[in-house]
Amino acid sequence: MAAARQSDHPDLIARVALPVPLPQTFDYLSAGFPVYPGCRVRVPFGRTRRTGVVIDTSAEPDLVVERIKPIEAVLDAEPLFDNELFANLRRGAEYWCGALGEVLFGALPSALREGRAPAEFAEEIWRATAAGASARDARTRRGGSAALLETLGDEAVSASELDTLLPGWRAAARRLATAGLIERAQSAAHPPRARDAAVPLLNDEQADALAAILCAGGGFRPFLLQGITGSGKTEIYLRLTEQALRAGKQALWLVPEIGLVPQALRRLRARFDARIAVLHSNLAEGERARAWLDARSSAAAIVLGTRSAVFAPLPHAGLIVVDEEHDASYKQQEGFRYHARDFALMRAQALGVAIVLGSATPSLETLANVEAGRYTRLRLRHRVRARPPSPVHVLDLRGLTLAHGLSPALLDALDACIARGEQALVFKNRRGYAPVLLCHACGWHATCPHCNKPLTLYRGRRQLLCHHCGHTQRAPAACPDCGADALIPQGQGTERLEEALIARYPEVPVLRVDRDSTRRRNAFDKLLDRLANGEPAILVGTQMLAKGHDLPNLTTVAIVGVDEGLHSIDFHAGERLAQLVVQVAGRAGRAEKPGAVWLQTHEPAHPLLETLLKGGYDAAAALELGDRLASGLPPFAHMALLRAEAPRREVLDGFMAAARDALAQIRRGQPALAHVGINGPTTAPMPLRGGRHRAQLLLESAQRPPLRQVLAGWLPALYALPHPRGLRWSIDADPVDLY
Repeated sequence: MAAARQSDHPDLIARVALPVPLPQTFDYLSAGFPVYPGCRVRVPFGRTRRTGVVIDTSAEPDLVVERIKPIEAVLDAEPLFDNELFANLRRGAEYWCGALGEVLFGALPSALREGRAPAEFAEEIWRATAAGASARDARTRRGGSAALLETLGDEAVSASELDTLLPGWRAAARRLATAGLIERAQSAAHPPRARDAAVPLLNDEQADALAAILCAGGGFRPFLLQGITGSGKTEIYLRLTEQALRAGKQALWLVPEIGLVPQALRRLRARFDARIAVLHSNLAEGERARAWLDARSSAAAIVLGTRSAVFAPLPHAGLIVVDEEHDASYKQQEGFRYHARDFALMRAQALGVAIVLGSATPSLETLANVEAGRYTRLRLRHRVRARPPSPVHVLDLRGLTLAHGLSPALLDALDACIARGEQALVFKNRRGYAPVLLCHACGWHATCPHCNKPLTLYRGRRQLLCHHCGHTQRAPAACPDCGADALIPQGQGTERLEEALIARYPEVPVLRVDRDSTRRRNAFDKLLDRLANGEPAILVGTQMLAKGHDLPNLTTVAIVGVDEGLHSIDFHAGERLAQLVVQVAGRAGRAEKPGAVWLQTHEPAHPLLETLLKGGYDAAAALELGDRLASGLPPFAHMALLRAEAPRREVLDGFMAAARDALAQIRRGQPALAHVGINGPTTAPMPLRGGRHRAQLLLESAQRPPLRQVLAGWLPALYALPHPRGLRWSIDADPVDLY
């Protein structure tokens, strides 16, 4: 509800943050309105009107009062942000070098950014009527209607949960509502509770890990729950969530990908009779606003979502879980470049609650914090069904004749898997049909006109696509240079592997799972549903398949194309390759049947592969940490990266030179900052993308405080530099890649 103007209310100066890429706040007169930090206001800004957030108030203006414009309306009678979230967003904006207004508005669902009132987002809940339950039991409905009745069951289910569990459900809802088979319901008023359902017994490792967390007492305690794939980490999360709900507290669960939300939501709904707020980018804006407000009012006892769910209000926080904490998806790569795991840690500390970081392959940053005594590590070394990890067979490709990138031994393993009536996964982390289209007659190859990088061939739709800027063009029938009919696809992508496997196994479903095949909202779930019956099938996919999906009849995993990750210039490449191999291998043999993993490589003696295969992830991580320490790289050093791009090279070079000069002046004025290293400006590893020239400048420091001091002085200087039309820049604190 908007606040009313009060004639007896003293005029104050309200400092307002606006969603603009500028570091400062803007002063406005309160004009008789009661204004409080965290409230949204409508204010004039230039020739427009904007929604802003009040940061603080003061009786003393920074400008002459006559020049200060009045607030036109206060949109919230009480702050939309609570004190903890408001303070941490301001802290996060400072740490990750974000413009405060953009950070605050980025934390809000877009419907609330537009100034809409919270009262507009009344909860929408559906349930089956008695006639609907009879129709479900009699199976008189088909297709989407049957699926919706099954999803509702005997419960009342919110629209946000239905959006996640059954995308596209509204058409079926209209049909069923018209037929009187479902109806709108009121929210249940009872407190959240665990359902009366069978709960798995914990093994000794799980029981010890749970006890260690529960016995640690209250307050901020960060735990690393390091468990091999299939070791039962989720059951620990569920038990901790139950304890939080019993204490009248809220739990926040973060997962790295939208594709993992439905599985987590089903587990939570099966265990708890509680309101669950779901937050991710595939939801309708009204549903996202409603879920955010449910978390704010504590109506939602559990908040589940991807990266941006870390911004949900938690007025009664009791637990934070970050599953697959190592995943790079938690790092925002555009705009406000925060890391959701690190922001979750920031919030857990402020809220005084336990936070559990779960992973089979923890990030090196997290392992370094364990070694430094800042985090407590708990280990789950065995799978819950006592099934040993699947053995890994290394296939040396040197001198072999390959069929579409697959070795004879690997094809024999796939043959045997299908003959046993089981399922296989062929992992290739490259989309498309082929990464290069080459003319065998003259050497021409298809190149993006905006990035000067090879275009990926998509044979099925006869297109060439740039994976960097999105440029597409029709694939030519003949060479554009010499006219020869000699165009040859070079290399393999998931589309080409799919084609080859369909030809070899015509009677077996071959399902491709990558970003291209799962663009529609429910495509990924439909693909996985086709495997639920356990019939023989082959999955071909990218890293989407490496995360958290349980397929009981999947016993054979083939990993092809790992060699690209062995010689990358990115210092994170070794860590990511080790994580990917372990995570993908963990999909095999997760139920009763034993599994096997086949890894193809031209470099079986590479130190990282040898260490990983002989000593496991712990040994590979120790090797990588040793290399990082010797090289003075994170997590034993700290970085910030200035990235800039412009349509003209001379504009970019001028800005980068001025940025370097501003940096040098800051260091001259503070001799103690001389140990902050400056690398650049240099051309970015990818010099041209989308027709824009790119450059970067890297800051490095063995200690964090000097780097923060430099950034504190440098950021205002960068904003003060001339900004020619088309220039864009950003600072990335703790970058996860240097591209």
